[in-house]
Amino acid sequence: MSVLALDHVSFGYARGRPVLEDVSLTVRRGARIGLVGESGSGKTTLLRLLLGLARPDAGQIRFEGAPLDAASARFMRGYRRQVQTVFQDPYSSLDPRQTVFGIVAEPLRSLAIPGAHREMVAAALVSVGLEPDILHRYPHEFSGGQRQRIAIARAIVAKPKLLLADEAVSALDLSTRVHIVELFRRLAADMTLIFVSHDLGVVASLCDEIVILQHGRIVESGPTRTILDTPQHAYTRALLASVPRMPA
Repeated sequence: MSVLALDHVSFGYARGRPVLEDVSLTVRRGARIGLVGESGSGKTTLLRLLLGLARPDAGQIRFEGAPLDAASARFMRGYRRQVQTVFQDPYSSLDPRQTVFGIVAEPLRSLAIPGAHREMVAAALVSVGLEPDILHRYPHEFSGGQRQRIAIARAIVAKPKLLLADEAVSALDLSTRVHIVELFRRLAADMTLIFVSHDLGVVASLCDEIVILQHGRIVESGPTRTILDTPQHAYTRALLASVPRMPA
């Protein structure tokens, strides 16, 4: 069963050429999808559409069979409980004025999720490899990798069905990147993952399916091993040729 489906989606900003053109994609439940493309390929715009921050000019996005209705506050409230995001920069994505507890508990508060929030936050921290005794500390007390773990804990605390990761390791050093990729791999056992990146090497090490975007169009998609072994499009071959290999 599909969690998310895009049917012939197109989008463009005023007086500009389309940023996305005729994009169709089905994301099955439990998949780990890597969405890859260079700057200007349309990755960020597509993510905005998936978050309901913009609406397609043509086509439709469906979540669990229902059209994504960004104009409906009721729909979006339920949608945001099921779909959470981890952003690129672990330094700017955390409010420096809030404690770790305040940061991670934010989705529980904003979505009015019942339950013992302190215990739920502590469990989320443990699941990303952090000790629950950091609840009263502030973001500036942590390394970049630790901050990204806190951001991931915030994204998973409400137990979403779909996790969107937007260049979530690109701001980290190589050794930290490897550990965070492994964390995403472990967490994806319990949810669907769309991992947006310009780095085909990172995506190849994490995802079981790859979608290649160029100039707003999907030029190639399929199982990771197929894409790596027999790329069909010249753009995919160029991306592969530029990949620095991650440590095993």
